[in-house]
Amino acid sequence: MQRCSTQARLSALAVAVVGILAVGSAAASGFQVRETSAKVGGRAYSGTAVASNDTSVVAANPAAMVNADGVVIQGSVGVIDLKADFVGSGATALGTAISGGNGGDPGSPKPVPSLGVIVPMQGALEGLTLGASITAPFGSGTEYENGWVGRYNATETSLKMADLTLSAAVQVTPAFSAGLGVVFERAEVTLGKDIPLGVMLAAGLKNPALAATPDGNVTVEAGNNAFGWVAGFQFRPNDKFAIGYSHRSELKHDFKGEAVFTTPAAFQAMQPGFVAMAQNPGAPLNAAQRQQLMVLGKGFVNTTGSARLVTPTLDTLSVMVGVGERVKLYADAQRTGWSSLQNVHIEFGNPFQPASQENFHWKDTMFYSLGAEFQLNDAFTLRGGIAHDESPTNNIDRTPRLPDNNRNLYSLGMSWQMSEKLSLDGSFTWVTIKDSTTHLPINPNPPQSRYTSLNGKYNGHAAVVGLGLTYKL
Repeated sequence: MQRCSTQARLSALAVAVVGILAVGSAAASGFQVRETSAKVGGRAYSGTAVASNDTSVVAANPAAMVNADGVVIQGSVGVIDLKADFVGSGATALGTAISGGNGGDPGSPKPVPSLGVIVPMQGALEGLTLGASITAPFGSGTEYENGWVGRYNATETSLKMADLTLSAAVQVTPAFSAGLGVVFERAEVTLGKDIPLGVMLAAGLKNPALAATPDGNVTVEAGNNAFGWVAGFQFRPNDKFAIGYSHRSELKHDFKGEAVFTTPAAFQAMQPGFVAMAQNPGAPLNAAQRQQLMVLGKGFVNTTGSARLVTPTLDTLSVMVGVGERVKLYADAQRTGWSSLQNVHIEFGNPFQPASQENFHWKDTMFYSLGAEFQLNDAFTLRGGIAHDESPTNNIDRTPRLPDNNRNLYSLGMSWQMSEKLSLDGSFTWVTIKDSTTHLPINPNPPQSRYTSLNGKYNGHAAVVGLGLTYKL
């Protein structure tokens, strides 16, 4: 049956948060991204707040910019390749099984670029260091095969967040430095899922004949800008020891987005009848039934909405210890404030489009990493590291948009000093992800209405390849 398209405006948080919560970025839990430098990638992302001659510190800890020997320009790209498999089944509110496959591999290689510069000032401004960087601190994306069993929960999901950070650091004493940065963040999201119109009509109107109505689909796109800050300090009494701490603020995104609904012509033909029936005073209907008919008749049309997404705070503690002349050991502990995401509550401008809510109940998490650098000779530096990253979600609220779980990271890296000023940096990280389960029961009660269930298990792993160039003037 031919389908026709209509457009509607959806709430910001439906666009922003629900669109974000896919399988998650491969190298970090939640929708966090750590690929800001091939150098720190080779150490399993340790030493992020005390790194030297690495522009990733512009956003990670501005105070560590004073470690630069001179002007440093750096560009990197990390390619994240996630592999995931789902095995499970679903049912409808009518008691029928949901047809379809397991969705295939929802991940695909995704590049994460970064670019930065650090400039130590001279003359009267000596002791002041300025820096700028473009990074992607959060992001995610998955795309399932058409007609998969979980299509009513997710078909396509994409989040892209890009930060422009402008930072300054001051060498307060020979051993102590402090830094502050301003963050401008651009966020863009896309969300797609199928709509079980036949189930909604047959279950809601108690008319099994309507179960044959074909599915609909909605694809949502939105963008927003937000401002935040990052601040930190570093204590570095000599070249053999450094400790750094940084705090990144929350960023509040208020989204307004556009959604394209694709609904079958058969459903659109029924909508005026639903409205007429609801407005017929002689029809034997109670208030709840009339309201439901008005939703079916006047829903799925243009509307506005509003809500908020708050990105988490980040608190990072890094330590560097030099051993001999050629070896440096690194350690990181990072707390991510995911508890800012408890639920998604969507308010629509269309009075016939009921509010919607999805609970997440995320918790704050910790990331721990250990890494080492070995200067093999004047031309080559070798790196390695291991890390453990906690997941913010739980077995009750986990959804196929984020079947996330705890993960372990194993990294190797190397730098080749091609000339006195130019080095080529590379890294490889293998990520193992603990198997996770999805159990979403049918829930006919608003605002968390769900007409289908999904039960299954995810397993997956990821590989991250980083490549970068560092140029020192």
